[in-house]
Amino acid sequence: MSAASRARPRPLVAASFKAYLSAARTRAWVRGLAARATEIPSDVDVAVLPSFPMLESTAGALAGTHITWGAQDVAPTATGAQTGEVTAELLAELGCRYVEVGHAERRELFGEDPAMLAAKVREADDHGMTAVYCLGESSHDDLDGAVRACTDDVDRLLTALGTPPSDLVIAYEPLWAIGADRPADPGWVRAVTTAVRDRATPRVPGVRVLYGGAAGPGTFTALTGGVDGLLLGRFAHDLDAMVRVIREVAGSDRAASTNPDAAPGVSIPPAGRSSGYQ
Repeated sequence: MSAASRARPRPLVAASFKAYLSAARTRAWVRGLAARATEIPSDVDVAVLPSFPMLESTAGALAGTHITWGAQDVAPTATGAQTGEVTAELLAELGCRYVEVGHAERRELFGEDPAMLAAKVREADDHGMTAVYCLGESSHDDLDGAVRACTDDVDRLLTALGTPPSDLVIAYEPLWAIGADRPADPGWVRAVTTAVRDRATPRVPGVRVLYGGAAGPGTFTALTGGVDGLLLGRFAHDLDAMVRVIREVAGSDRAASTNPDAAPGVSIPPAGRSSGYQ
């Protein structure tokens, strides 16, 4: 099914804090978002992905709102002798709805291979949570190569899973755009996300495809028709920017600029240190 002919799925805006925010800052940010829940349209799914120790306080602060939460990772196997891991069973018990899997940092820094990533997606799905599966190419010099790399990644995941997950979110994050000053070119993003969606949809009909990588106010408008939402990194640290993006994705607050540098009132937090990641 082509992007032009398909019905638009329910959009999603997710914010992953990585390890940037302290406990105090995380609590303050989540409380601030909860206080502004009435500004957030109910026809957009919103997911907050804090550090593991902050999940319970996040759940408590967001209780009674339509904002959901989730985790940045999950153990690849079930409950047992897994020192330092957090299982899907425990995350589901806490009320997590989404689990981020396969971010470029974890693939590179922690050696997570396709078999492990598929196991994590399966664990999340088996416990009623939706995996936000991250993928993206490393080079910015070959669009056809980028399409092949990302669609091959989708094929590897779904082949390893065997039985498709009941729900799946794919987050396209080209490595060369993570931590950059501005998002990837809209035409490039649409070419990749359309191919990824077309590859995944026959096996996961409700799949949603997000964009991440220097994403902020104006990004979704520039990508209209190409993605179903955004996975935010640094820009989500600014609560005003987060709310603006959500409203933009809902269609109620189209940003005037597609250049995050020109978005009034929004500062770009610094990228990560030596890793170069967002």
